[in-house]
Amino acid sequence: MHDLPHTALRGFLHVLWVSSLAVPLVAVLREPSLARWSGVAGLLLLAVAYAVTLRGEHVRWLVAATLVSIPLVAPAGADELATWAWIGGGAAGFAPLVLTGAWRWLAGIAAVVLSGVVGAFVAKDAQRYQLIALAVGLTIVAMAGLPTWFAGLLAQARAGREAQAELAVSEERLRFARDVHDLLGHRLTVIALKAELAGRLAPADPDRAAAAAFEAQRLASTALEEVRDAVHGYRAVNLTSQLEAVSTVLREAGIRCTVSAVEVGEATAARLSLVLREACTNVLRHSNATWCMIDVAETDEEVRMTVTNDGAGKPFVEGNGIRGMGERLPGGTVTAEQSDEVFTLQVSVPT
Repeated sequence: MHDLPHTALRGFLHVLWVSSLAVPLVAVLREPSLARWSGVAGLLLLAVAYAVTLRGEHVRWLVAATLVSIPLVAPAGADELATWAWIGGGAAGFAPLVLTGAWRWLAGIAAVVLSGVVGAFVAKDAQRYQLIALAVGLTIVAMAGLPTWFAGLLAQARAGREAQAELAVSEERLRFARDVHDLLGHRLTVIALKAELAGRLAPADPDRAAAAAFEAQRLASTALEEVRDAVHGYRAVNLTSQLEAVSTVLREAGIRCTVSAVEVGEATAARLSLVLREACTNVLRHSNATWCMIDVAETDEEVRMTVTNDGAGKPFVEGNGIRGMGERLPGGTVTAEQSDEVFTLQVSVPT
C-alpha cells in the first residue's frame, strides 16, 4: 500500500469510503425483509475491511470483504438504488490508492465490470450498475489521487532532508580525515625511513645512527604538534558562524528559523556547537517542523542554549541521541520536553 504519512490525508480517505457506503446503508435500512440484517452484516464487514486496509494492513482483506458483500448486500434495494453499484464504485476508486503497479488499474476495471455482472443478476440492468460504479470510482480517484500524490512528494522531501543531514556529517568527517592524513602521511613516512637508517648504521657508525634517531624523534614531535594544532583548529569554532550555518540549512529545508544569541568564549562555543549540529539534525530528521527558534543566553554561572521547534509528531521518549549530547558536555546538562507538537531542547554549560 502507498505510504500515507499524514493524519489529515488518512482522515480524508476515511470520509471518502464512508461516503461510498452511504447509499448502500440507506438501501439496506429501507429493506423490509430479512435481507436487511444480512445487508447490515455485509456493510459492517466492508467498513472493518476498509479501516484495516487504510491503516496499511493487507489489501486481501478488503478484496475478500468486497466479494462476500455481494450476496449479503446486493439484494437490498437492487432495483431502486442500485445498491451494490456504489460498493463496486468504491472498490474501483480505492484500488489505485491501495495497490501498486498495473494491478491498481486492473483491479479498478475489474470492480466496474463486476458491478455490471451483479446488476445483471439482481436488477437485470448491467449498464446502470456499471455507469454508477464508474462515476463513483472516478470521483474517488479525482478527489483522493492529488492529495495522495502530494503526500508522496512530502515523504520524498523528508527523505531528502535526512540524506542532506547525513551527507553534511559525512563530509565533515571526511574533511577532518583528509586533514589528518595530509599531516601525518609524509611525516610518518620520513620517520620510518630515519628509524630504518638508524638501525642499519648502529653497528658501523653509532654517531650517524644517533643523528638519524634524533632526527626521527624531532620529526615525531613536530608531527604531534601539527596534529594538536589541527585538532585545536577543528574544535575552536565560532558559535555565531555555526548558528548562521544551521539557520541557513533549516531555511533551505523550508523551516523558518530565528536566532537570538550572545557572544560566548571559545571553549563554550566549541561545546555548544557539537550539540547545536546534533539538534539541527534532529529537527531535520525527526520532525515536520515549519519553524525553529534558537536562543543562546549567558548568566554569571552558565550559558544556556534553547532550541524549540514545532511538528514534533510522536510523543518524546529520551533515546541515545539525548544521552549522547549529554556525554559530549561533561559538567553540562541536556534536557528535552514536548508539549503537544512543540519540542524544546535545553542545553546548559557552566561558564
